[in-house]
Amino acid sequence: MKLYYSPGACSLSPHIVALEAGIPLEIEKVDLRAKKTASGADFVAINSKGYVPALDIGGGQVLTEGPAIVQYLADLKPESGLAPKNGTIERYRLQEALNFITAELHKSIGSLFNPAQQGEWKEFTLGLIDKRLTNLDAQLAGKDYLLGNFSVADAYLYTVLNWTRMHKIDLSKFANVTAYMARVGARPKVQEAMKAEGLLG
Repeated sequence: MKLYYSPGACSLSPHIVALEAGIPLEIEKVDLRAKKTASGADFVAINSKGYVPALDIGGGQVLTEGPAIVQYLADLKPESGLAPKNGTIERYRLQEALNFITAELHKSIGSLFNPAQQGEWKEFTLGLIDKRLTNLDAQLAGKDYLLGNFSVADAYLYTVLNWTRMHKIDLSKFANVTAYMARVGARPKVQEAMKAEGLLG
């Protein structure tokens, strides 16, 4: 399998999951502006959406969208405990968490990368992010990880929350979130993924 990634983008999440699950994974960097892979391939021919992550699972199949990819990887190694069994309420809680991260955090924090977002639009977005982080801080009270044990949702949440540093969003008032980020960031496989993407020295 091959994961197409851009350093620090949401593709970091499946990268972490594969390492946590012990799944061998080839990775290839993508220049998202040029839409070219490190080997010179046309990335749009690989993923017509033109963004990462994209996972080539063989047999001419390419899986896209981070929440789908991380669940696929976890289901390849159910013994890893990274995703609850399908059909259980715990699995639906995982999907609930992944949807919250996608719709409420990824889209709002990610939108700040758009240089056109200024003035009232930016202020509104920052206010929305603050509300979502307040809710998240309450969700994390008394827990090491979002769903209790480390799961694919934590790989995704950690990846998205890392973007707050780039946008100078202060997390210090969210004590549970701050402790959570330190906890996840200290995991050996998280460190390994970040080093492989050139995000750590």
